Amino acid sequence: MSPLPLPPVPEPFQLPFHYGALHHLGIDWLVDPEPVHDLLAKHHPDLTAAEFGGRALVSFNYQLYFAQYAFGGGVTQEIEYNVVAFPSAESDRIPRLTYAQYAQGWDQTKLLGIARIHVLCDNPFAIEAGRALYAEPKHPGWFEVDLPSLNGPAGETWTVHGKAAETDAEGNLRKGSTPLFSLTATLDGLPAAPANTTPVTGYGTDPEGRLLAGPMNVYQPYRWYDLAAPEHADRVRLSIHAPDGDLGRDARSLVADTPAAGAWTYQSPPVAAHNRPYYLPARPPAV
Repeated sequence: MSPLPLPPVPEPFQLPFHYGALHHLGIDWLVDPEPVHDLLAKHHPDLTAAEFGGRALVSFNYQLYFAQYAFGGGVTQEIEYNVVAFPSAESDRIPRLTYAQYAQGWDQTKLLGIARIHVLCDNPFAIEAGRALYAEPKHPGWFEVDLPSLNGPAGETWTVHGKAAETDAEGNLRKGSTPLFSLTATLDGLPAAPANTTPVTGYGTDPEGRLLAGPMNVYQPYRWYDLAAPEHADRVRLSIHAPDGDLGRDARSLVADTPAAGAWTYQSPPVAAHNRPYYLPARPPAV
């Protein structure tokens, strides 16, 4: 078999894309595999949904990130609805893992990746880049959030509200008023295990039906929260406000009232701090 060519990198994009800072929340659900296999066959026919103890794995992944460019900086928010899957042609290389083992990075083949089903993003340039470079099913959306922050009250609760948006003829984002979903993860007081899960392989299927894989490196471990115990069933709340939309329909049909199996977070460490000021004594009067 001859080597495959690399996918093109059209202008004005260049790779790799470097993140200046990243704040990331992922929520995993173990669900009935049959509808997941059907959904995956529709979007990515060359992928197979992974199973952990007879359950498929779907996730919501929220990202807030900063990037520095030659002309300045940009801030982007997006959320992905994914199925954890692998290339069907590589099925004999997939390790047998529990969900907890997968979530902590035991798959060193990195073939267990995220098959993107729906992606909402508030940055038109990032939408165009995701589609052109990684065959992401990326569409406009915008977000209202309440996140853990060193510049805010103490706590580990993440709240993300996703709303509809569109782009105009000039490519500018136009925020709509229609709510799409709300996601809250109350992780306060829970122990977190370091998880070496990257590079994360993201899968896309381009308009010609070709499967491609794009790895993403994160340079510090994630924090993984095990939510399997019954007493954690209410830690994560997902509300679908637009059940007839593509994202709402697929999320509601697969997740429904299933408790989350786990959560994982990453927050870039600060690189500088502007400290509290102090008073200086007044200059003594001249004698």
